[in-house]
Amino acid sequence: MKVFVVGGAGYIGSHVVHELIDSNHEVTILDNLSLGLKENIHPGAQFIEGDMRNELDLEAALDSSFDIVFHLGALKAAGDSMIHPEVYAKNNINGSINLLNAMSKSNVKKIIFSSSAAVYGEPEYLPIDEKHKVQPINFYGYTKSSIEDTIDWYSRLKQFNYAFLRYFNATGYDMKGRIMGKERGTNNLSPIVMEVLVGMRDKLTVFGRDYETPDGTCLRDYIHVNDLATAHLKSMNYILEKKQNLTVNLGTGKTYSVLDLISATEKVSGKKIAYDIGARRPGDTASLVADSSLAYELLQWKPKYADIEEIMNSMLRVYLS
Repeated sequence: MKVFVVGGAGYIGSHVVHELIDSNHEVTILDNLSLGLKENIHPGAQFIEGDMRNELDLEAALDSSFDIVFHLGALKAAGDSMIHPEVYAKNNINGSINLLNAMSKSNVKKIIFSSSAAVYGEPEYLPIDEKHKVQPINFYGYTKSSIEDTIDWYSRLKQFNYAFLRYFNATGYDMKGRIMGKERGTNNLSPIVMEVLVGMRDKLTVFGRDYETPDGTCLRDYIHVNDLATAHLKSMNYILEKKQNLTVNLGTGKTYSVLDLISATEKVSGKKIAYDIGARRPGDTASLVADSSLAYELLQWKPKYADIEEIMNSMLRVYLS
């Protein structure tokens, strides 16, 4: 397959590209390098520096020779989206519409979309399955649900075929050690913990210790990035073979608290992590955990790396290099 990957130099995108090329697919990456890293790009991929907010960049890069598009070009920090919604609207929503229009113009009508569990908002029940109501409580989650809605309309009106992959908390680094560039500009917990560990930050702030959870801090379902990459390929094969749309959760079904993650990092590194307790962050929910049984049923996908110490150890190799 000839695959066009928007955001293929980014944290998740670079892992997906490696998985695609390992499976003998031909990959072209479009990335503006605002957060992506050239050093994480697979040498076998064609790289185009460009921005999906720019219609001309898309028109120059995307043509009818491509079989499918992988869309991993979104900004993804929930807390930041509540402070700078205009930035998320322009990149995530406007950029995605530009991408869909360029696909339609080029007659490329299959897309794998990097969505998020943030579309569900405050859980009405746990674990969350795909039947759960979509009701985001932060602007980042709103952008993801908005893009899903738009792609679904294109599916009905322009015969697009899609997969929506609703990630829970992506973390870890390539188990084969091929991707070593550290994530930039991150607001996610696990890389911040690592930055404190190696002295890039003095300490981290735990946002809230008064949630209704065992230790008062938020509980999350951490999914290893290699498992996400595998799910992308299985989803591509599914929509190409079945010619059906797909919406699946991708998580482990396990939860770890903020303090659990800090403790696991201390255990694998042998070092203490400095932190303080701050106020709750707008847009955070107490607990999120996936029911990913549909992904197993339809894709025969199951996460390999669900142990938090194993996940954090894969990050440790990168941050200590």
